Amino acid sequence: MASTIQVRVEEELKSKADALFKDLGTDTTTAIRMFLTQAVATNGFPFEIKRHTELNPYAPMTEKEMLVKLEKSREQGEFRDVDYVISDMRSKYGL
Repeated sequence: MASTIQVRVEEELKSKADALFKDLGTDTTTAIRMFLTQAVATNGFPFEIKRHTELNPYAPMTEKEMLVKLEKSREQGEFRDVDYVISDMRSKYGL
């Protein structure tokens, strides 16, 4: 016998979740059912499914994007000389 779960959430959150799950090829009800099934199977929070965004710090960069970021870090003083970094790594890790 099926049971019903009701959850109150803000309309904006529901709309964003609906759009996300649609983009991932499912609907919110199915996504919740998948979450609960996997939570029980793994005895905890089960998995992470997300679409790729520009906020991913590990996303590949073009050469131009890399050069812009490097220049910005130089301007803000957020860098170390390469010789210092190599020397530091050699002393720390016996290289």
